[in-house]
Amino acid sequence: MNAFKLIAEASFVVQLILLSLLLFSVFSWAIILFKRRTLRQSQAQSKRFLSAFRKSRDLEDVQDAVRKHQASPLAAMFEAGFREVNIMAKRGPAGASKADRMDNIERALQRVSNTEIARMERMMSFLATTGSVTPFIGLFGTVWGIMDAFQRIGILRSASLVTVAPGIAEALIATAAGLFAAVPAVIAYNFFLHRIKDIITEMEDFHLEFLNVADRLYGS
Repeated sequence: MNAFKLIAEASFVVQLILLSLLLFSVFSWAIILFKRRTLRQSQAQSKRFLSAFRKSRDLEDVQDAVRKHQASPLAAMFEAGFREVNIMAKRGPAGASKADRMDNIERALQRVSNTEIARMERMMSFLATTGSVTPFIGLFGTVWGIMDAFQRIGILRSASLVTVAPGIAEALIATAAGLFAAVPAVIAYNFFLHRIKDIITEMEDFHLEFLNVADRLYGS
């Protein structure tokens, strides 16, 4: 039996279920490809930016690296921290105590860190939803296909393979479609979650590193 022919001849409900699963699959694959590209770019640029930051003798020297690595969350954190350092420097020692200045820098870093984490986690919820919901949507299509097979048995008063095969085939196609949408989404979700956690750890380390540099250069 041809799968496309079975789908074309399937009941409206099963066709609707298959269409919804197709849309879930298309959107999840679009997100997978997008997240793969952006996270890879973020990690690569963060590595290069961190190398430039550690080689620099002064925070002013890092500005070039910030412009070259706009996709790096570390560059965004540096920009916010450096801006706050400059504000504190202009105010001078009389403007605020050392503790207050360091607190302001830390808050600036934390704000940008939260923004970058939210950006990286964007659309991850759709992958989680796809992975958890689509098997049940496929299961609903499976149940509907089996019900259709039993209805045909009742109408035709025959339990032959010719009678039940179309309904069972619809059911199995719905099951396969649900798994086809769910499995890549679950794998991608777990993979990206691990990568995001790695980047967050890197951001936390950079947060402390920048505070140490700021304290050493401007904290007195």
